[in-house]
Amino acid sequence: MRYHGKEVFFERDELIVSKTDLKGKLTYTNDIFLKIAGYTEEEVIGKQHNVIRNPNMPRVIFKVLWDSIMAGNEIFAYVVNSTKNGDHYWVLAHVTPSFRDGVVVGYHSTRRVPNPDTIKNVIEPLYGSLKNIEDTDTSKKDGLARSHEALLALLKEKNQSYNEFIASLIRGD
Repeated sequence: MRYHGKEVFFERDELIVSKTDLKGKLTYTNDIFLKIAGYTEEEVIGKQHNVIRNPNMPRVIFKVLWDSIMAGNEIFAYVVNSTKNGDHYWVLAHVTPSFRDGVVVGYHSTRRVPNPDTIKNVIEPLYGSLKNIEDTDTSKKDGLARSHEALLALLKEKNQSYNEFIASLIRGD
């Protein structure tokens, strides 16, 4: 995958944290989020979380993520984000619904440093393939559907759910 700008890193003991409302607008960001992404709190609070979305990120991963959290489930995902100045950084995101009195009121995401070998050897090739499928279709909707089919075929071949696949990568299986 080709990226604009340079790769930015954060420390293994640092966690990037953000919270959103039900529509994905940021309601909270921690100092690490702001430092790595290069924004001030005033620039991001109330904005869509996708303000940091990297154009190389396959849309299908966000489809899987949103389908999961909107169903009330947590999910782990590898994500490449963009900084304000166009650099990029990889994270292993844990996204979960936030509940109040049994009702989902927003979403919470904690991101940590991913294993660089997993990114290079598994995630970048997979995401490059999925993104290529999405980009080669004249219809964004059809490209997303074909990319989703490709991801589901991979998971079926591995006999794993998406979360099982990600868990196997985290464990290094």
